[in-house]
Amino acid sequence: MHKELADGSFVAPFDRNVEPYIRIATGDYPAIRRERGRDDALAEMISCLCHEIIHYQQWIGTGELWERGVGRQQTTLLHRYSSTVDHP
Repeated sequence: MHKELADGSFVAPFDRNVEPYIRIATGDYPAIRRERGRDDALAEMISCLCHEIIHYQQWIGTGELWERGVGRQQTTLLHRYSSTVDHP
């Protein structure tokens, strides 16, 4: 939206009757996989998705978005997910 580089974004429409959406960049997955392995590459993208899900939850709850506390909530969500799987 602001022409900045990002791994992911949550697009919240001004009209709450219009569905929002999340975008996650995946074009660098092959390079990250070569550098760090499959599990770490997938975990990075899942972590990004968790961040955007937190923004979605903010928007659903209040109609507003903010960054304060998102990192902590993202980590909590990622840990909850990781406790249910052996690999990403």
